[in-house]
Amino acid sequence: MARRSFWGWGLESDEPSQADREAAAANLSRRYGRQFTAAPAPSLDQLQLRSPRIQPPPALASFCSTEVYDRAANAYGKSFRDVLRAFAGDFPNPPDVVAYPSDEAGVVAILDWASSANAVAVPYGGGSSVVGGVEPPGGDRPVVTIDLAHLDRVLEVDPVSRAARVQGGVLGPALEDQLRPHGFTLRHFPQSFEYSTLGGWIATRSGGHYATNHTHIDDFVESIRTVTPRGVIESRRLPGSGAGPSPDRLIIGSEGILGVITEAWMRIQARPRFRASAGITFDSWKSGYEAARQVVQAKLWPANCRLLDPVEAGSAAGLKGDEALLIVAFESAEVPQEPLIRQAVRIAREAGGRIDDGAVLVADSPGEGDGVGRQGAVGAWRNSFIRAPYGRNLTAGTGMVGDTFETAITWDRWPDFDANVRAAVTAALNDAAGGGSLSCRFTHVYTDGPAPYYSFQAPGKPGGELEIWSAIKQAASNAVIANGGTITHHHAVGRDHRPWYDQQRPPLFAEALRAAKKTLDPNGILNPGVLIDP
Repeated sequence: MARRSFWGWGLESDEPSQADREAAAANLSRRYGRQFTAAPAPSLDQLQLRSPRIQPPPALASFCSTEVYDRAANAYGKSFRDVLRAFAGDFPNPPDVVAYPSDEAGVVAILDWASSANAVAVPYGGGSSVVGGVEPPGGDRPVVTIDLAHLDRVLEVDPVSRAARVQGGVLGPALEDQLRPHGFTLRHFPQSFEYSTLGGWIATRSGGHYATNHTHIDDFVESIRTVTPRGVIESRRLPGSGAGPSPDRLIIGSEGILGVITEAWMRIQARPRFRASAGITFDSWKSGYEAARQVVQAKLWPANCRLLDPVEAGSAAGLKGDEALLIVAFESAEVPQEPLIRQAVRIAREAGGRIDDGAVLVADSPGEGDGVGRQGAVGAWRNSFIRAPYGRNLTAGTGMVGDTFETAITWDRWPDFDANVRAAVTAALNDAAGGGSLSCRFTHVYTDGPAPYYSFQAPGKPGGELEIWSAIKQAASNAVIANGGTITHHHAVGRDHRPWYDQQRPPLFAEALRAAKKTLDPNGILNPGVLIDP
């Protein structure tokens, strides 16, 4: 297998050259009228990690590693803060051992060993967490990271019920490659799809491709099998059930504190053949989000219903910077989509949207749909969206600060919420960095409210980025909670969001969750400090 970068997004072969990074710094210098420089990227032989505080027993040594690369590559996720620290070679608390079990028995053995050794066990999927969800906690307890990269297979396909039994460590592309010969797809494409896993999606309640209807991974789960320190939990495979609280719901979103997700039955779909897409412009952000609300409340259920504010439409979709862009797309394996796209366009036009009839793209014959949604402003935004995680590799260590935060809010509170959040983050940008940019898009749209996703950038200075980032992140999170939103719609809680999750989560629910953890993980070895304190 090609090796992943230990500090950046993607493979080692995807790391930008020094010339690429210097060109990016020159672009930043021109944009902000000040000097940006690009420090050389780190190399593995420069790292000096703490010596392992624990060694695997002989029975487990064959699938465990204490090598520098494995420990560094599994020390962080891929948030702005993570990439910056890894780029600087700052690894104060790497895992002591990284285990790569190839079956469920190996997971059980690692958990048994960790329990007996009083070691922390951190489940690790693709490592794409942007909230500190896979970072070892501080303290004196040794840390064993359980990397599920070898549990990567589709084990069974049920074509009648349209479901598949899949191991938790499979990456998104490998999952799709294994379903494709059967004519099926999971159709769950988070932005981290390339380097995130099924088990990670379930553990963090991932949000994926569909902007309406089937949005969270919750909607695709039929049953889950989880290894806990006390034993295995496997829910019954059913299309639905009213038999008490759902065992699946205890595991979905548990972020590795209750057990290790080894496999799941997932609802799959026939691969789409019919597609339709439209990019509709609006003179204002307000008219754009009113159109999005009306489209989703008409229950047409577009696969894509993404609204970009004028700033994001200008920077990512190539528009003039004074228009909002609503991207609407439909797809199906069985039913032509032209009637649906025409209805969505009609609703958007009545709300003030503009689009020529010829720009509404329809592929209602099998094999014609490859180019739908990949042309013009819609295609430009799609390419920008897919490549966005790689951009951080170019600017790490230059002094540039940039990150995202996302939430969800009901429609009645949305206008005030948006105004208040923008005011708070703009003030923080001005105070911490002397200015910067802020944009917003809707990643998902529900009948009762949107899931807005904000992006910010600010010029800092090398060595001072984390202080600026922290001030902006805190202001944004405070504003989200104070104005009634959720601290996360699909990025999870991890360690970074704990202070605000503690405010959002009902106190009695926290007690119930602690009781569940005490039952399943009596020694408190699994990801301590995430979601709750044991």
